[in-house]
This record gives sequence, C-alpha cells and structure tokens, in this order.
Amino acid sequence: MKERADNSNNPFGLSRREFLKWSSALGATALSVGGISEVIGSIESKTHPFVLADRIVRTGCPAHNCGGRCLLKVFVKDEKIIRIETDDRPNDSIEDPQLRACIRGRAYRKRQYHPDRLKYPLKRIGKRGEGKFERISWDEAYDIIVSEIKRIKDTYGNSSIYVPYGTGSYNQVNGRQTAVRLFNLIGGSLGFYNSYSWAAISKATPYVFGTSVTGNQRQDWVNSKYIIMWSWNPCEMRDGTNSEYFLKKAKENGARIICIDPRMSMSAVALADEWIPIRPGTDVAMMSAMAYVMITQDLYDQEFVKKYCVGFDSSQMPEGLEREESYKDYILGIRDGIPKTPQWAEEITTVPKETIINIAHEYATIKPAMLYQGYGMQRRAYGETAVIGGCVLAALSGNIGIPGGCASGIALQADDGGPFWNVFPTGPNPIKTRIPTFLWTEAVLRGQELSVAEGVVGADKLDNNVKLIYAVATNALINQHANVNRTAKILEDEKLVEFIVVHEQFMTPTAKFADIVLPVCTQFEVWGLEDGWKYGDEVILMPKIVDPPFETKSDYQICSEIADRFGVKYQYTEGRTEKDWIEWTIEEYRKTRFPNVPNLKEFEKSNKGVYSTPITEPKIAFRDFRNNPQKNPLKTPSGRIEIFSKTLFEMQKPCTIPPIPKYIQEWESPFGEEAKKYPLQAVGHHYMGRVHSTHDNNEWTDEAFPQRVFINPVDALERNVEDGDEVKVFNDRGTIIIKCRVTKRILPGVIDIPQGAWWTPDKNGIDRRGCINVLTSEKWTPLAFGNAQHTIMVQLEKA
Repeated sequence: MKERADNSNNPFGLSRREFLKWSSALGATALSVGGISEVIGSIESKTHPFVLADRIVRTGCPAHNCGGRCLLKVFVKDEKIIRIETDDRPNDSIEDPQLRACIRGRAYRKRQYHPDRLKYPLKRIGKRGEGKFERISWDEAYDIIVSEIKRIKDTYGNSSIYVPYGTGSYNQVNGRQTAVRLFNLIGGSLGFYNSYSWAAISKATPYVFGTSVTGNQRQDWVNSKYIIMWSWNPCEMRDGTNSEYFLKKAKENGARIICIDPRMSMSAVALADEWIPIRPGTDVAMMSAMAYVMITQDLYDQEFVKKYCVGFDSSQMPEGLEREESYKDYILGIRDGIPKTPQWAEEITTVPKETIINIAHEYATIKPAMLYQGYGMQRRAYGETAVIGGCVLAALSGNIGIPGGCASGIALQADDGGPFWNVFPTGPNPIKTRIPTFLWTEAVLRGQELSVAEGVVGADKLDNNVKLIYAVATNALINQHANVNRTAKILEDEKLVEFIVVHEQFMTPTAKFADIVLPVCTQFEVWGLEDGWKYGDEVILMPKIVDPPFETKSDYQICSEIADRFGVKYQYTEGRTEKDWIEWTIEEYRKTRFPNVPNLKEFEKSNKGVYSTPITEPKIAFRDFRNNPQKNPLKTPSGRIEIFSKTLFEMQKPCTIPPIPKYIQEWESPFGEEAKKYPLQAVGHHYMGRVHSTHDNNEWTDEAFPQRVFINPVDALERNVEDGDEVKVFNDRGTIIIKCRVTKRILPGVIDIPQGAWWTPDKNGIDRRGCINVLTSEKWTPLAFGNAQHTIMVQLEKA
C-alpha cells in the first residue's frame, strides 16, 4: 500500500467532502441495485487504502443497537485509527455472507476523534439541563456518588434506585449491564421490562402463536416468491446485518416485493417492485380489507385455518365463547354492520381499493409468501392490534411452517435461542419489582401510585418513587423519551429525582441533566465481544485497539471501582480484568450456540474478527407443528394459532384490547377533533446518518444525511413552503424549527422528522436541531405498556 500525501486537516482516508461527493454521486445508482453497501463499495474501489498502516485489526462495529452487528477492518498508525473499511472475507455466500458495515461504522473515526469527547469527570454547578459543569477528580466523583447512593438507600430503600433502559453499548464490559451488576451486589434496584424498540410486537406475538420464534432463518427467504415489507426498512435501520442482501437474493430468485410504508424508504427504492403509501396508524384497516377479499372470494387457505387455527368463525370459537364475535364476523360486519371492504379501507388508509384487492389476490395466490412486519407500525397507539393483524393474515394465507413463508409478528429466527446480545452476568436482583421501561417518568412522578394497572410486575404496587437514576449508555432520559419538554421539567426538579449519574462519551441532552458525568471510553478502547442482533450466527471479537484517551474509563472499570468503595470489588470482578471477562464470555458461547468457537488466544491470533456458522439448512418456524399439530402443539391455551384470543377476551377491554385484530382510531388522528388544529401526522424514521441519537454529532454522516423535515409538495404548496425553507413544526407539547425537504417520496398529510437529533432548545424553548420527541406523547399502548411515539398530530408553517 502506498502512503497518501499528508493533509493538515485530514492526513488519512477520505475527507468529509470526498465522503459526501462519492455518496451523492453513487447513491442513486447503487440503491437501484441493492442498497447502501454498493455505495460504499463503489467508494472503496476508487479510494483503496492510501495509507501504510502499522497494523490492521478486524473488529466488531461498536454496538449502538442499530439493528446490525458488522465487521470492521481498522487501520492503525502511530496508535491512532486512520481508516476504517469493512468485511473483506473471500468466498462470500448466502450460507455465510460477509457482515458489511454501513456508513455509520465506516465513518466512526469522526466520532472516535471528535474534539467534544468527554475527557474528565464533571460535577454540575448550574441548574439541571443548563450544561454547566466543573472538572473534578475521579476520587471526588466516587466520593459523591457513593455518599449519595448510601443516603438514598438509607432514606428510601433500594427500590428507589433505577438503572434506566440504555442500548448505547453491547460489548459485554461497556453498557448498562455493568451498573446492574453493581447495584445487584449492594441491595438491588427497581427493574424494568420491555424496550423502546419492540414493546408491542414482543408482547402481542405470543398471544397468537405462544412464542416469539415465528420467522424462518434468513437463508430461507430466497425461497419466497412474494414478500410484503410492511413498515419495514432494513436497508436503512439494519434489521439484522445483511437482511437487505437476503431480500435482494430473493428478488433475483424471482420474488415480487411490495413495500407498504408512508415513506418511499431506501428499502422501497432498492428492493421493492411496488411502493404502497399508507396513512400511518391505519394498517389494521388495510389488513382487514385484504382479509375481506380473501374470505369473500374463497382465496384463503380454508384447510389450514380449519386444521391449525381457532377463532376464525363461529365453528371454531373457544369453549364457552361460542356466541362471541369471531374474526369472520368482524370482517364481514355481522355484528357492527360495517363490512371491512376495500372501499371502507380506502377511506381510512388512502390506499386505493383496487390496490388492496390486487395485493390481497397476490398474497393469497402466489406461494410461498412472506409478510414481514417492521416496528414502526407497533410504536403507535394500539400497536399490538397491528401486530396481531399481520399474524392473522399470515394464517389465512397458509404461509406458516413452510419454506419461503413467514408467520409474521416479531419473527425471531427459528434457532436455538437466537443471539444473546449480552452474557455478562448481572446476578440476581434483590428487588423483584419491575415496571414497563416506558413508564419510568410515571415512577418518578407518582411511583407509589403505580400498580398492576400500569404494568407493575413482582408486586401489587410500587413502594417508592424513583429518587436516584444511574444512567449508562443511554440518551433516553431526555432525547429518546417522549415529550421532551415534560421530561426536562421532571428532571429539573431536584425534589423528584434527587441524584443523577450519567456515564457518557459526549455531553448529550441526557448528560446535561446529570449531577455527575463520568467520561467513558469507546468500544475501540476496551475489550469486547458481540453476537448477532435479531438474527445472526456469528460471534465477533472486539479487541482493544487503542488506549482510552485522557481520563476516560470503561463502564466496567468505573463500576468495579465503585464496588471497591462498597467493599464488594472481588464479588464484582471475580478477580477478572476486562479481557478476562471476554475470555469467560467466549466460553459461555461455547457451552451454548457455538461449541466450536475458538478460544480467545486463537481468536485474537487469527485476526479474522469473526467466527460464523454457515447455514446450509435454514430452520423453518412451526414446521413440526404443521406436520403434526397434535404431537407438537403450540404453547397457546388451545395449542393452535389463536385468531381469537380467549386470554385477551378475559381482560374485558374490548375497545382497546380486542380479542381479534380490529381497526381502532388512534387517540391522535386525522379523523379526530385535534386534526382541526394539527392536521398533519408526523413520523420519525430511523435515519441512515445516526443510530438512534448516536452519531448526531458526526459531521461526515450529518453532511451526507442532514436533519430535515420531509414534506409532500401538496402540503408544502398549501403552506407556501419551498424546498430548503426553515419551517416551524409544533403542537401543544412543543415546537421545533429546522429546514425542510419537499419530496414526493412521502404521503400527503404526513411529514417525517428522522428520530435521534439532539434536543437543542433556544432561549425560548424552541428546539433548533429537530428532535421529534419534542412533539411526541408520553401516552403508552394498552396491552404492552409500550411507547406509542409515532402517534403524533402537528402543524407545519414557514418559519
């Protein structure tokens, strides 16, 4: 390799301008043949390594929960990372494909060496949220933290301590799990369940199937001949590394791909034969109309429904509920007098009735077919019903338990437990009470009022309000939680949460509300290990590549040093260093999913970065059940697929938790009174330039994918708005002002503000960066108690 001529601004690799130029020049062409990977491949072919590196290290991409786990090829010179490429293993195949990183991983140098990296422990000296801090020593920071933990424990008890949801790191020794282990050794803390990502879909799927393992392994996707990507954008949010690759291979194998989404997403452009824009929150209406066509035209798989399902019609109702409304009754309008016809659905969804009829015909007749549900549709009011609606459509089509099919729902892969994410042991929590993770602000405001009615488990009600928050690898205290202005007011009040600690790499919106901020190293600066995300049959080693700068430490080191001050250091570390824990972790994987994974010494010596298991015979979810339902019943009350759920019926909440999937008008809707004041629906998709809020300060990715509000020309013309104008977007919860992009790639009546931009309020409280959570509601879904942050009505006008 030849060394590139020096440049004072950027000695090695691509400059920001070159990065943007190649992305822009190649983007449209590459997307037309298969996604962002080709964009990067084209860039690399023209800019092959310019540097003579001292060493090249293969490692896992820092795990910020993008939805993928990718392999990076890191070039190091003079103990500094000078270039990042991706997986270059030969013999790429569908059985064992390369784990190719997107621009977020390849642009990581800009984040790694960002001048705003936190360098030293900080103590707040202004009001919470002002961002005024002073540098202190680690000893002083630990003294304050230990003193406050002891005070809160003595005054309120351990159940007033909370380690919140955080997905900013999953490399074993960096991440919130390190703090959970610490608190479990000193009396425990209030726990949580669910996630901001999958709350409704993970809760709802088992009501139909008795399991979350409802998807075939991805190598089987190539056998499908018809694929519906419903609210699914794997090219951008990376729903498993290489999911778009498998879809591309299915397309090459003859599959027709349909994308149903309010936006013409990257996935629609790169993969779909047809894009069907749909009004957000109306998915169940379209699903119901498709079912109407399949039922009235005898297109549904009658034999499959009769043999494997319950609740389809009056002949299949659970015992004792024979007189209740069946799914067929609802679809035909027997009880409510409203047949769920395509014409009925068109008025709700904006999807033309002819399109609904055509999609229903194709899905029912082209075999095998796969309906894959993304997660945007379930982060809405009544998101659980959309999940169940997709599962029921899959049952009607009979595409369950066969190659090329999919049962829909969360669709975890049919495997021996799937990826683990973390195996670092946290130990038992002495506090058995847990709350839904999205309701943590309620636990701050009125914790002792919360009961099972608000999703509390492990106790009838909480015995404490949250008084101490110890936040690691998270921006969900402020930026990623709903209704930012409300949350900020809660955290500003020191009589509510009395002490807040934040581990961070940057002064994020969440960090600004901390009393103590502790600087954390990146995953390139500590040992780590990761496996696949939702899918994946690989383990990726993450060696320590460079030393932590300034006074930064790993989350593990910080927590072990605090443990020392509580007298439990040995119990915490078990005598292990960070590297020792990675060796231990590999052995844990050897006992379970990967019996032939090399030991740490062999892994490190090979410098391959990844151990993978080729999949030559992909597993098919429910194959055994389909072959013999009596011998292999499902773990549902009936042992069969529950189109009608007796369990949901017995909750006696038919208007919000119906036992069959029904269209329910959302609490903020174009059809409600609120639409007179706020006529536009807003969504916030996962943006290519960020991983949630991580990388929002990365100049390279931001220039390639700047923060904008996307608006259809019809809506822009009505408001006298032109492309590039600054616009004000607002509702009763808050206001943002950012530039707009006028595009036909979004449905009229809908705007898109990509989620994750860092909340940056001006002196008037108006956000100037475009944080969509200024506009979102803290209201939760009825069954899963999950976030419904996509259910938003707003107005937009020229600023």
